[in-house]
Amino acid sequence: MVAPLHWGLGHATRCIPIIKALLENNFKVLLASDGAALQLLQKEFPNLESIELPSYRISYPKNGSHFKWNMFLKLPRILKAFYSEKKIIKKLVSEGKIDGIISDNRFGIRSSEIPSVYITHQLNVLSGNTSYFSTKIHQNIINKFEVCWVPDIKDSNNLSGKLGHISNPNLKIKYIGLLSRMSKVTLPKKYDVLLLLSGPEPQRSLLEEKLITHFKGTKLKVLLIQGTLEREQKTETLENITFYNFMLSKDLEFAINESEIIISRSGYTTLMDLAILEKKAFFIPTPGQFEQEYLAKRLSDLKIAPYCEQETFTIEKLKEIDSYDGFKANNKGINYTNLFRLFEGK
Repeated sequence: MVAPLHWGLGHATRCIPIIKALLENNFKVLLASDGAALQLLQKEFPNLESIELPSYRISYPKNGSHFKWNMFLKLPRILKAFYSEKKIIKKLVSEGKIDGIISDNRFGIRSSEIPSVYITHQLNVLSGNTSYFSTKIHQNIINKFEVCWVPDIKDSNNLSGKLGHISNPNLKIKYIGLLSRMSKVTLPKKYDVLLLLSGPEPQRSLLEEKLITHFKGTKLKVLLIQGTLEREQKTETLENITFYNFMLSKDLEFAINESEIIISRSGYTTLMDLAILEKKAFFIPTPGQFEQEYLAKRLSDLKIAPYCEQETFTIEKLKEIDSYDGFKANNKGINYTNLFRLFEGK
């Protein structure tokens, strides 16, 4: 079972290369998630069996400063989903329907009776003045799994910074390398700017409205991928902007490779994709999300990519990109055969 959290599409998309590798190594795969994350995996792998898990129903407030309080109020709902997940797993294991688990940030998707892997880049969980407590809680969850796969490299030239690297860890950690469904391809430039949207509402829509206002009617050729997964792919053109509601992996890979500049959230999965593709980017962190704010500032400090707050964005800020180096891939590939030995003979 491969079970990513539904918090935007990032957790699901970074599981795609793992699912492909499992299939290539002759494993049978059961997809498990909810909402758009599950729909995406079903579209990418239409021939695989899937089940719907209880939803954590995570959303963002319009005011980013209220994010932590909003999450606190949703804690009972998250805990209810967690206990429901545990019941589902217990039933599937007792019926012999799954022999191993790969959980991407779903706390209740594990079993002591079969190999259970947890995927996260957040060994440290940033939550402002409560970071110490949120980190301890998350590390306690991680320790309940057989091993934690961190999608990053261990050395100093890493992508996640202090999020994925801790001193004197007592956790069973394995750094597996960057997870991306993308490959770098040299293509003629088709778009000046790719606006790549993602994440929970209402912040996704708020950013979309702002970007359309700034880019509509300019001389720039713009591609806007809305990140809204629907039954069918839709496209339209409004002056200089071409819209797609969503793109699956191969189309998105081409679109990014064909674009000069990428503007997106600074979610970790997006960063991994852009690192593999060695792109130049400008980031707008989701308001109130400490992780994205930290990653965006870190990349700016490293002179990889500039960023700004959502409220202060203007097209003029894109000139800053010329002073930054862009991403340079530092990934030797992932040894999936070695990773999957955990599940052999189980």
